[in-house]
Amino acid sequence: QVQLVESGGGSVQAGGSLRLSCTTSGYHHSTYCMGWFRQVTGKEREGVATLDSDGRTEYANSVKGRFSISQDNVKNTLYLQMNSLNPEDSAMYYCAASAGYKGAWCLRSYAMDYWGKGTLVTISS
Repeated sequence: QVQLVESGGGSVQAGGSLRLSCTTSGYHHSTYCMGWFRQVTGKEREGVATLDSDGRTEYANSVKGRFSISQDNVKNTLYLQMNSLNPEDSAMYYCAASAGYKGAWCLRSYAMDYWGKGTLVTISS
C-alpha cells in the first residue's frame, strides 16, 4: 500500500523560508514522477513542482527561482524548499506521485495516482 506523509508546514512571515518533506512507502515504479501541489479553499489544486525518474524538474511559473524540489532516495523522502515566501503562497500543500507520467505532465493533478493528506502553509505579511 502506497503512503505519502507530508510534514514541515507552518506559519512564517513574508520573506521567510520553509522546507516541506514527504516520506513515501510502498511506492516502487521505474517510470514515475513525484510532486508538490497546493490548494486554497475554493480554488483548484495547483501543481507547484515536480521531479521525474529522469531527474527532470518542472515548476509553476509563480514559484520559479524561489522553490526547489529534491529527493533523497535513501530516506524515501521528497522535499520542497520554499524561499522568499509571500502571502500568495499560503495554501494546503500536498505531496503526490504518479506511476506513469513524466515531465510537464506531472504538474497536472489528474496525472497523479497517490496523494498525501497535506500540510498547511500560512504566510503572514
